[in-house]
Amino acid sequence: MAAPAAGCARLPCCFLLLLMGLAAAAAPDGDCGCSASRAGGDGRQAAARRYSAAAGGGRSAGHRPMVAIPGGVFTMGTDEPEIQQDGEWPARRVHVNSFYMDQYEVSNEEFERFVNSTGYITEAEKFGDSFVFEGMLSEEVKADIHQAVAAAPWWLPVKGANWKHPEGPDSNISNRMDHPVLHVSWNDAVTFCTWAGKRLPTEAEWEYSCRGGLENRLFPWGNKLQPKGQHYANIWQGVFPTTNTAEDGYKGTAPVTAFPPNGYGLYNMVGNAWEWTSDWWTVHHSPDEVHNPASTPG
Repeated sequence: MAAPAAGCARLPCCFLLLLMGLAAAAAPDGDCGCSASRAGGDGRQAAARRYSAAAGGGRSAGHRPMVAIPGGVFTMGTDEPEIQQDGEWPARRVHVNSFYMDQYEVSNEEFERFVNSTGYITEAEKFGDSFVFEGMLSEEVKADIHQAVAAAPWWLPVKGANWKHPEGPDSNISNRMDHPVLHVSWNDAVTFCTWAGKRLPTEAEWEYSCRGGLENRLFPWGNKLQPKGQHYANIWQGVFPTTNTAEDGYKGTAPVTAFPPNGYGLYNMVGNAWEWTSDWWTVHHSPDEVHNPASTPG
């Protein structure tokens, strides 16, 4: 199998509260609402060169289990998008080469190992704030907030929110070390990949591996959200954004090992937390058949 020298790491950025079918919204690379926004074109290209060079060197500081994803062709996107602004259309045939993908999202424990090894400071820590879903905040924290995202007022800017304090300064991750790390910017993710000797997947690689070998299905496990009443992902239950019944067992994030894996053996490919890809986000896609597409600034 002609797999790349460096496999793909799965870096979350923040909470994912709603689940849409793969045919409706499969790309995880849009803006996650974190205040640590991605750098401009020159910064991204420089970062990409750095992590690509490091990954090509064969070094690997991470020892996380990875899964070999066989190359193939699949239908990416949909001709019937539920949210036009997400740019998940049109449906197009995409070929991808074989590659490796982390079996789990990067956990707080693993990210802490990276920080302790390198002294890295995330962009959310540098900027001093990040966005958090309102329902996860204490009344004390909310009392000091007087702004919100106009188009999504449930996202609030929280001073002191970062990967160590996901819901602000009065929170911590001491009992969530096996949960996905949050408040990670694209640049943070790239730096982690450099350290681990890996890279971020392209959006095409991510969606291909997310589908787990299935074609024309709404979810990585089929067309039913809860087959035989079983929960397959950590998502919002109830009336969004006011009432989360947490029927799947989790109000916030879940351990990276929670819920059944997809057909490729990958866990939490939907739900739990958004995940970064290497691509520059775009809403315009050609319907033409392509090989190993990657959206870059230009």
